Amino acid sequence: MGIYTAEHEMFRQTFTKFVARELVPQLDEWEANREVPRSVWRKLGEQGYLCPWLEERFGGGGADFPYSAIIADELAKAGVGIGFSLHSDIIAPYIHSYGNEEQKAKWLPGCASGEKILAIAMTEPNAGSDLQGIKTTAVRDGNEYVINGSKTFISNGISADLVIVVVKTGIQGIPASRGLSLMVVEEGTLGFVKGRKLNKLGMHSQDTAEMFFENCRVPVANRLGEEGRGFHYLMEKLQQERLVSAIGSQGLAERMLTDALEYAKSRQAFGQAIGKFQHNAFKLAEMATEVEIGRTFVESLITDHSEGKDIVTKVSMAKYWIGEMANRVAYDALQLYGGYGYMEEYPIARHYRDVRVHTIFAGTSEIMKLIISRKLGL
Repeated sequence: MGIYTAEHEMFRQTFTKFVARELVPQLDEWEANREVPRSVWRKLGEQGYLCPWLEERFGGGGADFPYSAIIADELAKAGVGIGFSLHSDIIAPYIHSYGNEEQKAKWLPGCASGEKILAIAMTEPNAGSDLQGIKTTAVRDGNEYVINGSKTFISNGISADLVIVVVKTGIQGIPASRGLSLMVVEEGTLGFVKGRKLNKLGMHSQDTAEMFFENCRVPVANRLGEEGRGFHYLMEKLQQERLVSAIGSQGLAERMLTDALEYAKSRQAFGQAIGKFQHNAFKLAEMATEVEIGRTFVESLITDHSEGKDIVTKVSMAKYWIGEMANRVAYDALQLYGGYGYMEEYPIARHYRDVRVHTIFAGTSEIMKLIISRKLGL
């Protein structure tokens, strides 16, 4: 039995039409502005497409994970950036899992409605994959924490109303596994400054920012969970984060393959469709095979994750392999287009730029291999 019911497929059809009608026509504008308008977030919220898994009391629909998977999948196929799924399925779960009832009631309804846009600030100028290298500190002062430090490469960073900041609360010498905490910093907090909108190779419509904290005071009530448990919380949520990343890579790979096949059948050279040439036909056959393997793998993981299974090793494999596979598809697809592939009028040019980061964010391919090798007992 497949993971998707008839209700899931009806939802997919409705959502796909919404994306084609409301999002795709605006992509070029978002790319140029390097940001998605807030009105779009609210429109997604009104339709129930943000945090669909949240309980009704927080503004959600109480949906299961496959609904989130469908949203991530269809957004990727449409060439829409990662910001919406990052907000809904990677960041909001931290508030839901580790926030107290007061925090959840305060923040989650806005997350579901699109009134509150979320970001998570882990990466620092000198600490990317190495969380133990985090330098941003939060020192307790009565009923407040005083935060000092900086973050970079923060997706949704310009738009964000709430930022979950990973900070060091432990004393010098304490391992990161016992010295990190999660603080929610709200837009407008004194001492919290958003830096420039970063100019990236791709993912242009996904706003990305630097952040600075200078004697930034946040109430103790803004701490998520227990002090010193931040590293543990981050590790708990990595399975879903990397699964969502793999779903996005898979969806984009399928989009690029579909477009390449259509182009190969219609583009003529030397008196025939270019797809008739054996080299091109074989390349497309290779791409189709890898894409099919990726789809089978990712759907099995969606099933296992929905059932609450521990699939950290397999998710690490999927995040690494499907991200790399999507980059191979991008390379071969663009080559098939020839000079036209280098032109911005064709979506493959943007996809080629966008997909490159899929082997970097949410844990690099190298970090995934490290996790897999350790799980193998090496």
